[in-house]
Amino acid sequence: MKLVKFYALLAIFSIIASPMSLLAQSKSGSLPQVKYEEFRLKNGLRVIMHVDRSVPIVAVNVWYHVGSKNEVPGRTGFAHLFEHMMFQGSKNYDDDYFKPLQEAGATINGSTNADRTNYFEVLPSNFLELALFMEADRMGGLLEAMTQEKLDNQRDVVKNERRQRYDNQPYGTAFEKISELMYPKDHPYSWTTIGSLKDLTAASMDDVKAFFRQYYVPNNATLVIAGDFDPAQAKKWVEKYFGPIPAGSEIPRPNPPQPKLDKEIRATYEDAVQLPRLYMVWHTVPLRHKDKPALDLLATILSFGRGSRLQSKLIYERQLSQDVFAAHSSREIAGLFQIVSTARPGKSLNDIEQEIKSQLERIKKEAPTEEELARALNQAELSIISGLQTVLSKADALNENAVFYGNPDRFAEELEEYRRVTPADISRVAEQYLTDKLLVMSIVPGKKPASQNITGEENKPTSIPGKKADKKNPTVNLPKPGPDPQFSLPRIEKQKLLNGLEVWMVRKPELPLVSMNMVFKTGAASDPIDRAGLALLTADLLDNGTKTRSAVDIANQIQALGANLLTAASWDDSRVSAFTLSKNLDKVLDIFADVITNPVFPESELETVRRRLLIGLLQRKDNPNLISDIAYNSLLYGKNHPYGKPINGYENTIRAITRDDIQKFYSTYYRPNNAVLIAVGDIDKKTLIPKLEKAFSEWKPAEIPKESVPTNAQFDKPGIYIVDRPGAAQSVISIGHIGVARNNPDYIPLIVMNSILGGQFSSRVNMNLREDKGYTYGARTSWSFRRGPGPFAASADVQTAVTKEAVVEFLKELNGIRGSIPVTKQELDYNKQSIIRRYPQGFETISQIANQLSSLFIYDLPDSYFNEFIQKVNAVTIEDVNRVAQKYIQPEKMAILIVGDRKVIEPELKKIERWGQKITYLDPEGNPIKIE
Repeated sequence: MKLVKFYALLAIFSIIASPMSLLAQSKSGSLPQVKYEEFRLKNGLRVIMHVDRSVPIVAVNVWYHVGSKNEVPGRTGFAHLFEHMMFQGSKNYDDDYFKPLQEAGATINGSTNADRTNYFEVLPSNFLELALFMEADRMGGLLEAMTQEKLDNQRDVVKNERRQRYDNQPYGTAFEKISELMYPKDHPYSWTTIGSLKDLTAASMDDVKAFFRQYYVPNNATLVIAGDFDPAQAKKWVEKYFGPIPAGSEIPRPNPPQPKLDKEIRATYEDAVQLPRLYMVWHTVPLRHKDKPALDLLATILSFGRGSRLQSKLIYERQLSQDVFAAHSSREIAGLFQIVSTARPGKSLNDIEQEIKSQLERIKKEAPTEEELARALNQAELSIISGLQTVLSKADALNENAVFYGNPDRFAEELEEYRRVTPADISRVAEQYLTDKLLVMSIVPGKKPASQNITGEENKPTSIPGKKADKKNPTVNLPKPGPDPQFSLPRIEKQKLLNGLEVWMVRKPELPLVSMNMVFKTGAASDPIDRAGLALLTADLLDNGTKTRSAVDIANQIQALGANLLTAASWDDSRVSAFTLSKNLDKVLDIFADVITNPVFPESELETVRRRLLIGLLQRKDNPNLISDIAYNSLLYGKNHPYGKPINGYENTIRAITRDDIQKFYSTYYRPNNAVLIAVGDIDKKTLIPKLEKAFSEWKPAEIPKESVPTNAQFDKPGIYIVDRPGAAQSVISIGHIGVARNNPDYIPLIVMNSILGGQFSSRVNMNLREDKGYTYGARTSWSFRRGPGPFAASADVQTAVTKEAVVEFLKELNGIRGSIPVTKQELDYNKQSIIRRYPQGFETISQIANQLSSLFIYDLPDSYFNEFIQKVNAVTIEDVNRVAQKYIQPEKMAILIVGDRKVIEPELKKIERWGQKITYLDPEGNPIKIE
């Protein structure tokens, strides 16, 4: 069909509009209103529009009412595989879906669960027509561009996603086991969304086409547009692009009987883990059931916060567990309640189970206190309101409410459902659902499950080593954007308190939320070498007791106020953050200031936190990605450099830290003249400053030691390094060397160069290793910009069988951008526009704004930095990109670190020219070892 005829056909279809109110009235004074308009096309597509002009961006969010529960046994994982196929090109744009949208500055993705599949773009508002065109073209024209080659490639990508997220992770297949044990074999929830490798291998082109024709139809979809746009124009575009797509047949909806267990089920599985973990699981209710809110709140009361029933008993009082959490998950046709706990070394899962049962019996017989229920309710309110911060989160919530509840505007209704729950309801649902008919599942240290083995037909790549066929060129001209929208950066108000504390404020009153961040210009890089972990341990202990509040007091009071209080340390800073409803700001500020200015670091709390940290160090041996990070940094910097040790230290350094060390670190660095307080949200400077003066009046400045991160000579031991993980489902690859500091004058050209090389989905390395070869779920390059030169790395988790090939391709791309594959003007312009147009998305939420401002303080950047950023990106030339690539990427000095199955990967690695004869073996902490 010619272009003129195509658009002429689109124009003759019309919409059927329903007289929906533009204003969704809130039933709660504290809950913001969400305005929306709704209409439906003749083909059944439901369209919901919500205008939000706070930032000049727009979200396009499409939900298809199909998920893994619509699959059949033998074809599990199909809905998720199809999600991947939707990014492979369609009738009028037969190319990678990410390319035109990322050039527009879009954030793009999709996701699949048991009940629905969604696709979304967040992009500058002048590119709304492009996003609608792209979504409509794949809804109406995917099959015309589908090929066996694309199916084979994405099948390999999904297999790698399964290996990365499930098979190669500690406890990774637990939920898969739970699904199999809790549901009958033919129940739609008896398999997981990712599916099995065997079923993925069996998927055929006919399967794909049949699935598309049945479920990817407008009458099974809901489109939400949220953000800064003109609704009248958006309606015309929706009619133009989606209107001609024919409706499908009626969609069958699975409606099996509610599952139930007739008795207790016990199961034990082995995994390559350090600590045993207990899972207790019960059947509950589906999404729209009246008991869902009470079950949600029951989970919060049981395990959210230090003062919760399970945490206080299992972690702190009896010290049986390293962690414990309760969660209630209602899905469309059934629900589960889970309690999960990891045992401490030497502790019994049986003792943990008995304590959990004891606490459940207690809450059945004795209703929770009004205070316990109020804490849980306030957290629910905070969750609902904070979920309205971004145009994407609002779009997704409108879609969820429309698809599952039939009412896009149920935010106030949801909050009222929680508020109607009584303490007696909590006891009743515990008695009714958490019975002796449950699954008790244990995962204990041992061998990997058989499903994680890397041998077998289903593990053989299907899209390699064959070369991808040339793609077709796009067959139509894409919609042109309108004029660029105007973006006003947030206005920063600054004031210094009497004690010297800098206060930076940004007023953003759209939601009744406030973010406060006290940022200190000292982090883990200041740890003494023999006290690695000191900055983190100091931060962890800040909220574990003050002169007037115990750790439990702090946790309970913060939760009761519907707030969050977090402490953290990174390489270059330490911080205390509070996130609260603005109505509770005064009370939260009192606790916030108390934690910062009056910590007492009780010896008992130090030992409790130390034990948990030490167990965490033991657990990181389970995670190949953590092992890779630790070994890579140790390899590049050595153990005597601040960046050569992990932020959370080593066993010997954590054991060596004393209370005196912590008090000294605190008294030295936690000073007002070493900090900035960043407050963003529903605040008023005139009323806030006097409160801050009062809260911090006793906090005194002191001289701060001048420190700098050592600048080591470049890493000089290039070669291949292997950390052996026998039976690993994937190889975790990191290739690189020491990079540059944040204040390097080439920072902006490096960002642009990295975007081309490996900084986004459409980058060279990802398009090569994922989209072209199918080796990995994702490949990337990154520069860790710190106060001192941080590491540069090209990295990916790849299928074990193609480890050598992946390394070779990485080296090809790293050498290529230095000149053998020159950067083109098209690549440069594309990536500069992508960075510039994506820029406003970084200022959408109050937490994002606070984090952006913190970087100005930590790295001594000028106040003009944000205003000049776009201009500086625009000024980057091809000569700049080529220069920084040649200067800062040095393949001949690189380390190639691989965490994987040595016996499988080593023979092929030895064949890599110039590299294969220099193989060194490391332990999980990066120390050289000998292997016989």
